[in-house]
Amino acid sequence: MKARFENKNVLIIGASTGIGHAIASQILEEGGTVYVAGQHKPDLDVKFFEWDAMSPDESAFNSLPDTLHSLIYCAGTINLKPFGRLTLENFTNDFQMNTLGAVAAVQPNINRLKKAKGAGVVFFSSVAANTGFTFHTSISMAKGGLQGLAIALAAEFAPSGIRFNIVAPSLTDTPLAEQLLSSEERRESSAKRHPLGRFGLPEDMATAATYLASDEASWITGQILGVDGGLGKLK
Repeated sequence: MKARFENKNVLIIGASTGIGHAIASQILEEGGTVYVAGQHKPDLDVKFFEWDAMSPDESAFNSLPDTLHSLIYCAGTINLKPFGRLTLENFTNDFQMNTLGAVAAVQPNINRLKKAKGAGVVFFSSVAANTGFTFHTSISMAKGGLQGLAIALAAEFAPSGIRFNIVAPSLTDTPLAEQLLSSEERRESSAKRHPLGRFGLPEDMATAATYLASDEASWITGQILGVDGGLGKLK
């Protein structure tokens, strides 16, 4: 594998399991130095510090190097309920984790990203932000806000060479989706919903995210990449 991240500093928010773990693994394999902020240290050779998107502490980033070449925000939620059963607290918590958490991760590090003179920032949205699904009201709202954030930041920081892009997955086999894939029957049903006949794997998302974060995507910004087995566009 080409060492796209050799001599690069990459900050990943949330990498103990699932998609973030797969991203960290790929970047390490490609020569990157990985810094992970989260609540649990992954079983990887990364530099870890505690940080909580629900109550973010800006000072936690003080130990980072002066230059960051990539920032990947992987924190997220799956909170699927009928609209009438969602509380205002549900909406607030999902928005904090998915959207305001991204703000709290990027804002203290914007000067570090500027110093890279070509940094790549990647957020994770959802196919549900652009395609209507039953019971997805709260997560669709939060991820829609995240997409708006990314596009606005892409415009504001294009002159500084910082690129902001979004990966929008469909259902992916991670601990976060464990309940949705809890039986063989559910797994088969979920696979059949997708035009390509399967649900996503963490590696699918990691491949897309590492591409967008790397110099190979140096002319791509403000984009939403659907990695969803065709669910968002095809019937």
